[in-house]
Order: sequence, then structure tokens, then C-alpha cells
Amino acid sequence: MQIRVTVNGTAHDSDVEPRTLLVHYVREVLGLTGTNIGCDTSSCGACSLHLNGEAVKSCTVLAVQADGCEVTTIEGLAQNGEMHPMQKAFMENHALQCGYCTPGMVMAATSLLNENPNPTEEDVRLGLEGNLCRCTGYHNIVQAVLAAAGGR
Repeated sequence: MQIRVTVNGTAHDSDVEPRTLLVHYVREVLGLTGTNIGCDTSSCGACSLHLNGEAVKSCTVLAVQADGCEVTTIEGLAQNGEMHPMQKAFMENHALQCGYCTPGMVMAATSLLNENPNPTEEDVRLGLEGNLCRCTGYHNIVQAVLAAAGGR
């Protein structure tokens, strides 16, 4: 099937198999490997990206479902060589260790703040419950999101 998807501001016309997952499309067809594949069962959130401005787990979306849509990956958050405030907050608050979950966590956190610009700690914990991290214990991730919210 022929699809047209705008990814990180650039339009892409591609011929894809109807069963191709969005995560495989952005990684294998477009070469944007910042979106990680963690579980293929929608349990971990490592593949989170923005579809029309909302965080989705790209292992649950077919590429053909993104036809005509705007997709933002972790590579698209930085603007003019400047990290996104959420990326900076993750770095400054030591909110990553191995880094595998980080792109998906940053994308989910950014979406959370777009919906709720002034979250409480509980709001952040609930908002990120679909993204798993096996290294950090979450405390610094929550602090990073709260710091990004305060710096908006």
C-alpha cells in the first residue's frame, strides 16, 4: 500500500506491506532508530512516539494507519540543534541509566505535559505508567518531568 506520512516535518511517500508496524516503518524504512523496540506487546513503551501530537506505542499502530498523519520521533524533538526542554530535564536530573527506555519515556512525558502542563507528582507517575524502566527506579524520571513542567 502507498502511504504518505510526515515524519519530523518531512513528508515521506512509501510503499509498505499492510502488516508493517509503525515502529518498523520509522526504524527500517526511514532509518530513525531512536524509537526502540522493547517488547512487541505494548507493555513497555520503549517505542512511544507522537502521532498527530499524541503519544502512542508504535508497536500497536500499523504504518498504513499513519497515512496522512504527522509523526514525531525522538529525533524530531530537538530544534535547531537545541535539545527539547524535556530532553534537557532528563539529562540534568539523571533520569536515565542504560537509556533504552529514554526515547519512549521522553515522548510520553512530553505528551503528558502537553495535556497537563502543571502535573503533580502523582499525575506524572500515573501518566507514565505505560512506560517501563528497569534501571532508574523512576524517581529521577518523575523529577525530570516536574522540572520540565516548571521550566515551561
